[in-house]
Amino acid sequence: MTTRWAKMNEIISTNPATLKELGKVTGTPEQKVKEHVSNAKASHPSWARLSFEKRAKYLLKARKYLLDNIDDIALTITRENGKPIAESISAEILPAADLFYWAAINAEKILSSKRICIGIFNLMLRRSIISHQPLGVVGVISPWNYPFSIPAGIAAMALMAGNCVILKPSSVTPLVGNKINEMFAAAGFPESVFTHIPGGSETGEALLNSRIDKIIFTGSVEIGKHIAAVCSRNMVPCSLELGGKDAAIIRADADIEHASSAVVWGTYTNAGQCCASIERAYIHESIAEKFIAEVVKKTGKLRMGNGEDTNTDIGPMTTLSQLQIAEAHVEDARRRGANILCGGNKRGPGYFFEPTVITGVDHTFACVNEESFGPLLPIMTFKDDRQAIQLANYSEYGLNAYIFTKGIKAGRQMAEQLRAGTVIINDAVYTHAIPQTPWGGVKHSGFGRTHSAWGFYELTNLHHIHINPITFVKDFWWYPYDIKLVNTLKSLSKTLTGGIFDKIRSLPQLLKTLSFNKS
Repeated sequence: MTTRWAKMNEIISTNPATLKELGKVTGTPEQKVKEHVSNAKASHPSWARLSFEKRAKYLLKARKYLLDNIDDIALTITRENGKPIAESISAEILPAADLFYWAAINAEKILSSKRICIGIFNLMLRRSIISHQPLGVVGVISPWNYPFSIPAGIAAMALMAGNCVILKPSSVTPLVGNKINEMFAAAGFPESVFTHIPGGSETGEALLNSRIDKIIFTGSVEIGKHIAAVCSRNMVPCSLELGGKDAAIIRADADIEHASSAVVWGTYTNAGQCCASIERAYIHESIAEKFIAEVVKKTGKLRMGNGEDTNTDIGPMTTLSQLQIAEAHVEDARRRGANILCGGNKRGPGYFFEPTVITGVDHTFACVNEESFGPLLPIMTFKDDRQAIQLANYSEYGLNAYIFTKGIKAGRQMAEQLRAGTVIINDAVYTHAIPQTPWGGVKHSGFGRTHSAWGFYELTNLHHIHINPITFVKDFWWYPYDIKLVNTLKSLSKTLTGGIFDKIRSLPQLLKTLSFNKS
């Protein structure tokens, strides 16, 4: 295994490319977790009172530290997670730096108080104001596949929204968690505003059962369901991003050169260990032979090796257990007569698994029906758009979906029918790196959103204030009730609740009613 629990609550981190020990991190005991949450709650009021401008200064200092130490942090990510150094920068550091800046600059605009239109009640001089109040202390339980960009980005937005943050990084990548902690520490955040609690499942469980104000979790469906159950019992809100079995639809009019390159990258980036990876491809039968040939050719050219080598395209898988799932899915397909067009084998001594293309499968195969989370691409064909949509929507997951077509209008119409949190036309995977776009899914891919304005809203309580400045006239629906009021209410129900002209016609009667209801 990549990590294991040893005596004294010690986490041992191992390089998945070499299987050599990288270091040790001491886990956080249960009682200490409760203490950290209590301290964060005590620190929250003063942090929440800070202006957005002052909070932004701290976050931009963290961003500067990140960019000043880009080589060291990228190398730590590559050594502990396994992804190529290019991906440690492009998929982890660059998106985090971009999100930090965007959040620092835009949080105030997004979360500022706003007056909303309340229809006819505006004419009665009433007004409603919506504000966004910090939740308090937000717990972030993060995964090992993107161990830097996911938790750092969520933490940054939570902090800018005025929350304190408790981060429990994956026990598979504890050294990356240390780097996140170093970054926020270097920015000089006030004590207990950001807290790092390394540890395994015991630490995560303690966080769930603490007096936390929200949990944001990225990981497996199994653990996500457990977190939802615990949060429900404790009346704690949670946001869950739980993985995917994302489909790519390649229409007959697709640019085969472009689409095949996108599918190869979208399948194998991070060794396929991405919730948004393409895990199923549906090709229009008229171009299937040519498209598959291109995919196999490009897959065969990928260079697998240690991610520290800048020429490596695909590194090892991060954990032995995940490699075994990929191996089992290929073996199931092989045993049932599928065609393994390339790859399909593990390589040592690290957790390497060859990028694999599989045909001759259907939705009864494990590699099509279950989340592989590895470098596997099962390919099937379809006859028309209607069938493609049915096949893509078949999965119990719904994170991302992809359409490749030259007909943008037709692609947009198809996208509207796909059950996924994000649908991308003529590209793959990368929108998690765009801070302005929401991230999250439907069905077993979870609920809630991170990033974007909608991600900020998830990190605040919606607060509504309604004001009636008129105190010399009482509301006409107040006591006492009588037949006159009943008749007035019936009349207003026909006009006051209609369109603008109905509302205008109702004004004389409304004003007359109000004039008889002076306090």
